[in-house]
Amino acid sequence: MAQLNKSMEKLVSLTKRRGFIYSGSEIYGGLASTYDYGPLGVELKNNIKNVWWKLFVQDREDIVGIDGGIILSPKVWEASGHINEFKDPLVECKKCHHRFRPDKLKGNQCPDCGGELTKEKLFSGMFETTIGPVKEEGILTYLRPETAQAIFINFNNVLSSTNVKIPFGIAQIGKAFRNEITTGNFIFRTIEFEQMEIEYFISPKENWEKVFNSFLKDMHKYAEMVGISNASLYDHDIPEKERAHYSKKTIDIEYEWPFGRDELWGLAYRTNYDLTKHSEYSEQNMDYFDDETRDKYIPHVIEPSCGVDRTVLAVLASAYDEEKLEDGEERIVLRLKPEIAPYKVAVFPLLRNKPDIVKKAREVYLQVKSDFSTFWDERGNIGKRYRYQDEIGTPFCLTVDFDTLDDDTVTVRDRDTMKQIRVKISELKDWFASRL
Repeated sequence: MAQLNKSMEKLVSLTKRRGFIYSGSEIYGGLASTYDYGPLGVELKNNIKNVWWKLFVQDREDIVGIDGGIILSPKVWEASGHINEFKDPLVECKKCHHRFRPDKLKGNQCPDCGGELTKEKLFSGMFETTIGPVKEEGILTYLRPETAQAIFINFNNVLSSTNVKIPFGIAQIGKAFRNEITTGNFIFRTIEFEQMEIEYFISPKENWEKVFNSFLKDMHKYAEMVGISNASLYDHDIPEKERAHYSKKTIDIEYEWPFGRDELWGLAYRTNYDLTKHSEYSEQNMDYFDDETRDKYIPHVIEPSCGVDRTVLAVLASAYDEEKLEDGEERIVLRLKPEIAPYKVAVFPLLRNKPDIVKKAREVYLQVKSDFSTFWDERGNIGKRYRYQDEIGTPFCLTVDFDTLDDDTVTVRDRDTMKQIRVKISELKDWFASRL
């Protein structure tokens, strides 16, 4: 695994300590390049996906969604070219037998032990699996290395079961698997990951560059929506020799990670490659007939693709901050956008040993929880509770104290400014709604 720099180490430490992300199979020594999302991580991840789905699917009239299978017919991968084309070079250390992608190495020695490296060899990036109770008699297939193919093979189904007309898109969020030599860097590159992808179908006569640039603009808009500054993003136009076999144009949206600039998302013009190949291999007609122009053609495709896990990492890296306070104390704070924060509000009783305050605090907690994702906390002193909520990115903390029992107001603290104000309990819903 590549050495993590200091800021990355702090981020990884925070994610485990606060229940965002855990190492996979940790009690058995771990499994390289696999991770599990904890209670806070799954909330953050779901919120990030929900923002993407709303922007690209629910807020548009021309995009619908599907949820395709992880295991598809092996003929799908033969037709798509993955069986022949989805291979990468690797080198192996003769001493420790660790394997590496040569394009990520600096020098000709093993970065782990300094040993001599072998010559490059090609390896398949797909995980094989067998359908059937007896391996030797089963059907050899693969875990999907991308979500796109489930969309292409359902093109006719979507056309016949909906009222969509070109131009239109099909969106999907789902898991994909790649048996690749990873370079570490936490969840940046893993063997199991989640993708948010759209295949947008257009006429070959349409100005594909206009559609392409429109999606590029929307992807940058999405970045701002989840808290990734566009000042940290770079549009890298991939040269022809480095593009995937199906792509006529690809832009990698790169992010300035703590470990250096690298790919975050991708946008590709896949031409009509995929539908053409599936039409040939399946012997099914994948043509589209335009009722208005009377044209018949195999549609071309623009594909915006966002990795969920890399988005999570970029969001966390963008939000992570260390701040020195006036009293000399330091605090760690995740300045997450309220829309994607795991919890929007935390509710505290000032003192846990005062039944009247605790009872009132529970009433307020249940009231707020009915409208917003809310955290209950009565552990330790109020200062430690604030620090905990800062580290998990909760925008507002609400404290029920002795004054609450007299005037039905509570103290609300802002995560970023740390300023506190009194708000009437009856006004909390509108107060939070206007800020969240």
